[in-house]
Amino acid sequence: MAAASHYTYRVTWSEPDGEFVGTVAEFPSLSWLADSQSEVLDGIVTVVRDVLDDMASTGERPPVPIADRSYSGTFTVRTSPRVHRTLAVEAEEQGVSLNLLVNQKLSAPAGARADTRAGRGRAEST
Repeated sequence: MAAASHYTYRVTWSEPDGEFVGTVAEFPSLSWLADSQSEVLDGIVTVVRDVLDDMASTGERPPVPIADRSYSGTFTVRTSPRVHRTLAVEAEEQGVSLNLLVNQKLSAPAGARADTRAGRGRAEST
């Protein structure tokens, strides 16, 4: 059985609830509310531990934790011909492969990706 500590947890503030909410990516239906971040993390981990115990007792197979999965580094992305062409042109203009361009875009922080779109970059004056 997978250890509860291997699952992917997120703690965020919930304005509507006025509390922190804890969630776990591999069990999207589970959540826990508490007044502090540490309490909410302890709470959601305990819930996952209980769910894992219940699943084990009924013979159910729990999801494999994201941390325990292996990844090849390769995946296919489907897009429109227009987007494909636009990216190919941008890669050619930068003198890089389409693969490298897309990898750079995916690896950049979200704000940097938005700033580098056509017409949105910052102009520097000298």
